[in-house]
Amino acid sequence: MSVQHSSGAAGSSPPRRTLRATSGTIALIFAGAVAVLLLGDALVRAGVVEMLRLVPWVLLAVWAVYVLLYASHITFDREGATVQNYLRITRVPWPRVRDIAMRWQVVFGLDDGSSLPAYGGPVAGRPGRAPRTDRTRSAGTGPADPSPGRAVPAALRDVAELRDAWQGVDAWQSGDAAGAPAGRDAGDLGIQRSWDVPALVALAVIVVGAVISALSTTA
Repeated sequence: MSVQHSSGAAGSSPPRRTLRATSGTIALIFAGAVAVLLLGDALVRAGVVEMLRLVPWVLLAVWAVYVLLYASHITFDREGATVQNYLRITRVPWPRVRDIAMRWQVVFGLDDGSSLPAYGGPVAGRPGRAPRTDRTRSAGTGPADPSPGRAVPAALRDVAELRDAWQGVDAWQSGDAAGAPAGRDAGDLGIQRSWDVPALVALAVIVVGAVISALSTTA
C-alpha cells in the first residue's frame, strides 16, 4: 500500500493522506514502459506515420490500466474522506460516517444506513511474519519476551490512521480544533459525488484519435 502525504501549515490540520494499492502503481508504470517500447519499435520499423496511427490504441490500453488498477484510492484529511472507485468519486464528511470496517477492503458505514466500499484502499491480508528474533524465541532458543511476535500488517496500520482521523471529528465539530467551525451537525454536511473528469476527457481525446487512425488506415 503506497501512502502519499501533503504537508499542511504548522498548527493547522493534519497532512492530507492518500492510500493506494502499490500493485496499481506498479501496473501503471509497467504499462507506461510497455507503451513506450511499442511506440519506439513502431517508429523504428514502420516510420512516424504508422507510429502515430498506433498511438491512440496504445494510449487506450494505458488508460484502461489507469482506471482499473490505479485510479481507485482513498484520500483523507481532518474534514473527511474522498473515495474514488474507478471513475466515480465520493466525498464523505466525517460526521456522516458511522463506522469504518475492514473486510476484504475498507467499507465506510454511513449515517443513512448505506455503505461505501473503497476498492483502491487497504485490503485484508495474511498477518505479518514474525521478526527473526521472535521466531527464535518461539523455538526456545532465545530469551523470553512478552511483546507481540507478529508484525502489524501495513493495511491495518493504514486503517488505524483512517479511524483516528474519523474519531477526531468530535473536536472539529465542537470548534476545539484550530480554525474549525463550531455548531455544525451531520445534517449540514452533504455527501458529494462526482466523476473523474480529467480521465473522461482523456478518454474522449483518445477515442477521437482512434477514429481518425481507423479512418486513415482504411482510406
